Amino acid sequence: MIELHDQPGHLIRRAHQISVAVFYDKLGREVTPVQYAVLEVLRERPGIDQVRLAQEVALDTSTTADLAARLEAKGLITREVMSRGQRKLELTAAGALMLSTLSKGIDQLQDTLLGKLNPREQADFMRLLRKFVNVNNELSRAPLRRA
Repeated sequence: MIELHDQPGHLIRRAHQISVAVFYDKLGREVTPVQYAVLEVLRERPGIDQVRLAQEVALDTSTTADLAARLEAKGLITREVMSRGQRKLELTAAGALMLSTLSKGIDQLQDTLLGKLNPREQADFMRLLRKFVNVNNELSRAPLRRA
């Protein structure tokens, strides 16, 4: 039997717990880590529709709809109904400013999460983490789909 603290699922849950705690510590609680990811995609792809956004952030469409509604209520994005009921999403000026402010703390976030590893360990960790996520993408309830 594999000891709990040697099980990948348990360690991944703990890593997520640590990552979220450091996110809030370094970037505050104005947005969640997932909301930050949504804002980043909207910065890169202004006018993307809500379904495509869900695919690019690897979220289910109902979660994305809820997130978009919350970000709109905070004045950080706009949602415009297009043909066939699709929703076009864009950052507002306040959203762009929020993202700019948050982006300044991302380096601190990265340094805190990876700083106790040497550069080689950091590179290995990130390479293996990306590989793990990529080879298991289809096991997700909301697989990543890039344009």
